[in-house]
Amino acid sequence: MTLEPGGNGRGGQSAAEIVHEIEGSAPGVTVELEPEQELLMVNMGPHHPATHGVLRLEVELEGEVVRDLRPIVGYVHTGIEKSCESMAFWKVIPFVERMDYLSYFFNSEAYCGAVEKLIGLEVPRRAQYLRVLHMELNRLHSHLVWLGTTALDVGAMSVYFYCFRDRDRVLDMFEMSAGQRMHTRYFQVGGVAEDIPEGWEAKARELIGVIKRGLSQYESLLDRNEIFLMRTKNIGVVDRERLLELGVTGPLLRAAGDPWDLRKEAGYLVYDELDFDIPVGTVGDGYDRYRVRLAEMRESLKIIEQCLDGLPDGPWIADDRKYVLPPRSELSTSMESLIHHFKLVTEGFRVDPGEVYYPIESPRGELGCFVVADGSAKPVRVHFRDPSFVNLQSLRDMAIGEYVADLIQTLAMLDPILGGIDR
Repeated sequence: MTLEPGGNGRGGQSAAEIVHEIEGSAPGVTVELEPEQELLMVNMGPHHPATHGVLRLEVELEGEVVRDLRPIVGYVHTGIEKSCESMAFWKVIPFVERMDYLSYFFNSEAYCGAVEKLIGLEVPRRAQYLRVLHMELNRLHSHLVWLGTTALDVGAMSVYFYCFRDRDRVLDMFEMSAGQRMHTRYFQVGGVAEDIPEGWEAKARELIGVIKRGLSQYESLLDRNEIFLMRTKNIGVVDRERLLELGVTGPLLRAAGDPWDLRKEAGYLVYDELDFDIPVGTVGDGYDRYRVRLAEMRESLKIIEQCLDGLPDGPWIADDRKYVLPPRSELSTSMESLIHHFKLVTEGFRVDPGEVYYPIESPRGELGCFVVADGSAKPVRVHFRDPSFVNLQSLRDMAIGEYVADLIQTLAMLDPILGGIDR
């Protein structure tokens, strides 16, 4: 017989009365009741295959229901921010690209933009357009990786392969313009490393059609998929006010109905000249987070197309020999350029004392870079506000009261990158 503490067992007797009767009829026998709530502590990670990085979750369960959760980070701490203090300003770029390793162009823009603001260097318009082009392509790349891995977490394996098929096409564009598929070091203080090669624009326009068809495929596979809907609808709901209290930004906040997007609010580079919408949700559940990101990918395609149509002629990097390396073509013909190149490479450029914070809208929300200079050729401090670190706070609110089976999907909807969290 199963007895529920405080309930009725035999003939309307309470559990306590039945225990007293058993102990009275069998001297020396002690009967212990189970507590009304028995919590089980479970460690998920740091090497769980579905934690989207080296993340450890300390989860308290009551049966199958999550009653508390504590994220534990630091397993891939690289000390990138500290390493930046020992590098010349222009040598910091390869370090910061490797924090959020799916958003390397955004990391570069946050840092280069902060340094340019600190020294008062104006980036040529063509370089601004090229930066926007590459960042929006990078947003597509990041969202495709997110969608493929998240779909895989709920059993949609085919979506994973389709997403990585299209993601590879995006990486082809990076390889064509920068020579590398990831961690390109394409953004430089003052502009970009090279102009786009011949044929790049035509390939980019072809890619727009490829991604549009891909998005339609993903939606046909997931939008009305009964399993996907059951795993995402009304799961992990957190309202807008609570997200704002936690400092959450990006698609997570927009899925709850808040249209905050730094591309519109700050208008950095040439975003204020472009026409695009900010998708928002209504419920703030897993399904809204999915729909917002897919809509963002369509808006990125609109931005890319506008940049290609309006790409101006002109230099792709500032003509300021104090901060910018001279063109390679001059090194074999100009002694002055060769000396200038040597001094910048060996010593770097000096930055007057000051500090600046430069925020941008990354695929995961507000990515900001804080740089402090003391007059030397090395920064005193380089600190990043990484959105993955801040957004991870909301996982507890999303998970408590939900089934543990939904926890992996809820975590996936955060789209956390542990390289950015543990920097």
